[in-house]
Amino acid sequence: MSDGQTTSLVIDCQKVTRTYSEGPETLTIFSDISLQVKAGETVAIVGSSGAGKTTLLNLLGGLDRPSSGHIRICGKDIHQLSEAGRARFRNQHLGFVYQFHHLLPEFTALENVMLPCALGGMPPRQARPKAEQLLQRVGLGERLRHKPGELSGGERQRVAIARALVNSPECVLMDEPTGNLDEHTGEGIRALIGDLRDNSGTSFIMVTHDMTMARSLGRVLRLEQGRLVQEA
Repeated sequence: MSDGQTTSLVIDCQKVTRTYSEGPETLTIFSDISLQVKAGETVAIVGSSGAGKTTLLNLLGGLDRPSSGHIRICGKDIHQLSEAGRARFRNQHLGFVYQFHHLLPEFTALENVMLPCALGGMPPRQARPKAEQLLQRVGLGERLRHKPGELSGGERQRVAIARALVNSPECVLMDEPTGNLDEHTGEGIRALIGDLRDNSGTSFIMVTHDMTMARSLGRVLRLEQGRLVQEA
């Protein structure tokens, strides 16, 4: 791979294996997985429950360490960093969206979106307009002062997406972002993610059981029996 190809990759995962020890036994979740994701690309990872999809997402986000192999994000081997270094790197370069929004209930939508900026040391006077703009973009411009308990499930997930994007990450990792929503609300989130992908240049890697979501957004990979393969 040439230097130009390497630097264009947001995610470069090479021969990654993850095993766990259970007493005298070693359980292999997956083995020798390689995955490359370019800037602005969306990749959906599908597979049966227990296949290791969330484990893989956690490895890509630096929340877990591979048993072997290398993962580079924006050219940096994140697992060579200290725990504090990985936390700073995630804050600067990655966003996360989960099935359950994980918003702080005592904070308003605006304050929740501003939180990653605060954790990265950005002054509130700079963070506030960024957060307001993103909430406008996801259709919540009239809901800035509402707390999560005053928002619908779809609105809470939109706040979570805005929060994931507020530090302008190169990649957003999403774990079942529509899994807790009804079909109509999930369709709205699918459309929003597609719009954000097309207009932000941000890469998205999404674990999902929703094949409609997966096929509508880009490349679909299936994780089964410890292998990651292109979905037909």
